[in-house]
Amino acid sequence: MNHINILWVDDEIDLLKPHILFLEKKNYNVTTCKSGTEALEIIDDTNFDIVFLDENMPGLTGLETLNEIKERRANLPVVMITKSEEEYIMEEAIGNKIADYLIKPVNPNQILLSLKKNLDHSRLISEKTTSNYQQEFRKIAMDMSMVNSYEEWADLYQKLIYWELQLEDIEDVGMTEILESQKTEANAQFGKFIEKNYTDWFEKDADAPTMSHNLFKNKIVPELSDKQPTLLVVIDNLRYDQWKAFEPIVSNYYKKTSESSFYSILPTATQYARNAIFSGLMPIEMEKRHPDYWKNDTDDGGKNLFEAEFLEAQLKRLGLQNLKTEYHKITNFQAGKKLVENFKSLKNNDLSVIVYNFVDMLSHSKTEMEVVKELASNDKAYRSLTLSWFKNSPLLEMIQKAQQMGFKLILTTDHGTINVNNPSKVIGDRETSLNLRYKTGRSLTYEAKDVFVVKDPKDIQLPSITMSSSFIFAKGDMFLAYPNNYNHYVSYFRNTYQHGGVSLEEMIIPFVVLNPK
Repeated sequence: MNHINILWVDDEIDLLKPHILFLEKKNYNVTTCKSGTEALEIIDDTNFDIVFLDENMPGLTGLETLNEIKERRANLPVVMITKSEEEYIMEEAIGNKIADYLIKPVNPNQILLSLKKNLDHSRLISEKTTSNYQQEFRKIAMDMSMVNSYEEWADLYQKLIYWELQLEDIEDVGMTEILESQKTEANAQFGKFIEKNYTDWFEKDADAPTMSHNLFKNKIVPELSDKQPTLLVVIDNLRYDQWKAFEPIVSNYYKKTSESSFYSILPTATQYARNAIFSGLMPIEMEKRHPDYWKNDTDDGGKNLFEAEFLEAQLKRLGLQNLKTEYHKITNFQAGKKLVENFKSLKNNDLSVIVYNFVDMLSHSKTEMEVVKELASNDKAYRSLTLSWFKNSPLLEMIQKAQQMGFKLILTTDHGTINVNNPSKVIGDRETSLNLRYKTGRSLTYEAKDVFVVKDPKDIQLPSITMSSSFIFAKGDMFLAYPNNYNHYVSYFRNTYQHGGVSLEEMIIPFVVLNPK
């Protein structure tokens, strides 16, 4: 163990000889002195890990010494030792950020406990977390070989996220690598599960999870009431772990009444998944019923321009046309600020919907994508970026206003996103769609093991662009690359965040209902 340097300041230091010997036996280095003035001189010349400070000394009192120490060494932990249990002394000391507080007479074990608490705290926590994960690791590995339903996959994914966040603060590279390999393995198994079961979910009376197209009917409608306005926020591209990263901030204003997950439809891309949420229909039905609103991959123009109209049509079908509803899409900071300023006007709506294009703001153009690549080279960094964005975003201001005005809050997303690392070659014709995680078109050539293939789009309720169009969806962390200009393309897109394909991160996404505190 590295030697820990302790400074012990007490005008009756000679009486503490046994304590000091006890600590030295345990390999601690103890420097002693008898007054505050002397302590400050020593602190100027020597680096200590912790200070034990007697409160009641002639000359500079303990509290005065404490103030001086904190001015010089703000981060040096100081443990106050006092005969007095008077409240004001405790309050003063605590107000001055003492690390601990001991009442005389102290016994050696109290001292030891205080040292462990203050100096070994992070080490002890990381050891405990590591050993807990090691136990859980075996259980997760066993579960993974047996998981066979959409509920179990959602649970397993939650477990992986839980451990990822637990291990995040621990600088244990080995553990993080083990978790990463577990996530990769989980995605490989999940890909097989989706291949085997996804098509069946669209059969009549199938046992299927709540998905994008029935989210509104299954999960949102039951939450609506005429007694309390509801704010539904759909944050574009939000993964489950990113929600977990900023949940603590939301919980300053709102308490969670329920949290669950649902499955994004394939392709896990905005034009499909988000339109499905607002229309309450699968894409094949959207094309049939609303040909003016639906656009296929190869059609020109924006693909998400009619969400408000889709929503209106869905509410009508559900017999909720009298619901006073308002829809806002926020694609930049200014638009967010403007809505914050006019937020009071939402008070009289039964349902206010805000689509918030967070990822668009981060990575809208290719050059900004380079910035994201730099700032978010892995999931931990990506979560941290999300958190910093959220803390400073107009969205947080909206949530604060919604809380003050008594809104129920529903937070969800259209699909998640995955950091792609492995290219898979694909060949298509001119009409093939451009997305990196899925392709649709005629006569596609691809590596069968890397993709989930759907020969007939009707099987999964998707429109066909031509009679012979098929869909392929990249699995795990694959991205689809054309052979021409292959190396440039691969190095440009490797280690970027993409969506459209089959992974836990893209498909299993959060749905959270909260009430104002």
